[in-house]
Amino acid sequence: MTQPPRDSLAPAKVSFEFFPPKNDEMEARLWDSISRLEPMDPAFVSVTYGAGGSTRDRTHRTVRRIVTETSLKPAAHLTCVSATCEEIDDVIRDYWAAGVRHIVALRGDPPGGIGECYTPHPGGYSNGAELAAGIKKVADFEISVGCYPEKHPESATWEYDLDLLKQKIDNGATRAITQFFFDPEVFFRYRDRARKAGIDIPIVPGIMLQPNFKGLKRMASMCGASIPQWMDELYEGLDDDVKTREMVTANLAANLCTALQKDGVDQFHFYTLNKAAMALSTCRLLGLKPAELEDA
Repeated sequence: MTQPPRDSLAPAKVSFEFFPPKNDEMEARLWDSISRLEPMDPAFVSVTYGAGGSTRDRTHRTVRRIVTETSLKPAAHLTCVSATCEEIDDVIRDYWAAGVRHIVALRGDPPGGIGECYTPHPGGYSNGAELAAGIKKVADFEISVGCYPEKHPESATWEYDLDLLKQKIDNGATRAITQFFFDPEVFFRYRDRARKAGIDIPIVPGIMLQPNFKGLKRMASMCGASIPQWMDELYEGLDDDVKTREMVTANLAANLCTALQKDGVDQFHFYTLNKAAMALSTCRLLGLKPAELEDA
């Protein structure tokens, strides 16, 4: 495999996203992934909530363990779902006391699942912008927020979508992480829209590392991400060939990042699905190595 020339590209900085484990086996896999990715010296690692805030307690435990047992900088996901402002503020204070200094503030999915109508919890924060303001009132956290390069499925217009992102920034957000996408032009068009709207914080591409193409299509349909036809053809016939699917996925992710780097993008947020091998393979294809090898 021929590597693209990388001398002219800005060095990439990565961050990784994990989800909290549901059982002992998944917990072992998560901590194996964390230990393998820690030497990559990511800017931060985030830990998600489940749908409807269903993994809230496991998220808290995972983030606290990252603080106490690793050198990583954790970013705890926090949503508005199924909690009052007071309950969420208690969580924010607990994070600060535990040494967490970075929160990914999100509205969250409807408790009934994606596709259901979202209704704010009575007495709760109604969206990510209100949540960001609430976080800043409790303590001076670094705040990242989400954004959608193909527009949030519930946003009627681009103007509404970008106005909400501006509200999040006005309320303290300093980084936006995108939903996943597969065409670099999708990101560039979104970045241009955002800059024209006066949004100047870093917009970090979210890079999906999902080798299960059927699962990927389900995820994309729920969040409004488009999948190019050529990807269907690329994965055709690989349903039972896990290794080849993983190789294809890592190469696709690296090629996407390289195309973005050529236009000045130098930060990437990898949705790892708790699979270290996929993230490590992609990093290697981008010319990134563990910190101890970089320093050697």
